[in-house]
Amino acid sequence: MKKFLIISLCLLFFASGCTRKDERVTIQFASWGSKTEVEIIKDVIKDFEDKNSDIKIEFLHIPQNYFQKIHLLFASNTEPDVIFLNNQYLPVYANAGRLLPLSTQGVYDKKVLEALSWHDEIYAVPRDISLLVVYYNKNLFRKAGVTEPKNGWTQGDFLAKAIKIKEKTGVFGISFEEEPLFYLPYVMSEGGSFFDIDSENSQRALGFYADLRKKYHVAPRREESASATMAQMFLQGKLAMQLSGRWLTPKYLEDANFEWGTVEFPAGSAGSIVPLDASGWAISKSSAHKDEAMRFVNYLASREVIEKFAKTGLIVPARQDVDFEGAEVYRQTLKTAKPTPVSVDYNKVLDELKIKLEPLLNN
Repeated sequence: MKKFLIISLCLLFFASGCTRKDERVTIQFASWGSKTEVEIIKDVIKDFEDKNSDIKIEFLHIPQNYFQKIHLLFASNTEPDVIFLNNQYLPVYANAGRLLPLSTQGVYDKKVLEALSWHDEIYAVPRDISLLVVYYNKNLFRKAGVTEPKNGWTQGDFLAKAIKIKEKTGVFGISFEEEPLFYLPYVMSEGGSFFDIDSENSQRALGFYADLRKKYHVAPRREESASATMAQMFLQGKLAMQLSGRWLTPKYLEDANFEWGTVEFPAGSAGSIVPLDASGWAISKSSAHKDEAMRFVNYLASREVIEKFAKTGLIVPARQDVDFEGAEVYRQTLKTAKPTPVSVDYNKVLDELKIKLEPLLNN
């Protein structure tokens, strides 16, 4: 009789469909990210699923050619529910009506929200911001007898220090990169814009930037840096100063065998202005599970999670209530930074600009 009952119960169990099918709502989430970032993301997903037993997160990690692949997913109408985007590509999808308008908590600087908006609608909840600062080699400054730069310095101060360091040590004073990101601070600090690159202000700024290489020779020419990146040259002690972002901080903390610091970009005639870029989490307008996707995005953007990302040193957190090492210079820079002016064809504009300015920067 016992055996009969057991068999009967088993038959009822399977007949009723109780095969422990996963009935959770599945949210697909796409992001790029380094090994360190991916480890954090996976831990965050596990914590979220533990706290939200009705949701399963399917993580789509795309380490290379991220936006090419995201374009293809949107084109085939198979885009993920939650997509990690930056302000440069967000207009492409927002303008096409493919993203869900969002609202956020009041823990962000209004300029950060502006960077992730399109036509006055916010389309991504911010994770981090990207601001350029000047890294400098304290040992080289001491060796040259040059005082270290301080927030509030000018481009005149900057040039004088670069020239003196080159004279005293033979080391290049400042980095030089041909990507628009790295000369845009010079342009913006003179009141110019790469959408108006032929204006008097823009041309004056670009002339000054080109002269760092051509006239003053305090920045390396192409053949002088060869295949080395500016980061490699800085680590090798071949650059006294480098204009870059916080993403280099972990590398310099680990690999630099000299003392270094950071300072805001030197002020031009319009002040110290660098472009503000931002990244955040967007939700597909066609998602079948918008409420669940929003719960996940809100968790990703929580103070608890953002603190985990900030501790790596890789990001400047967008949340103003999250502290991090070296925050002072970035908060000072944020005060005068301006969101990068982007458009639907932003990347086409950049490509055309690179071709147009090639002779100025190299001849």
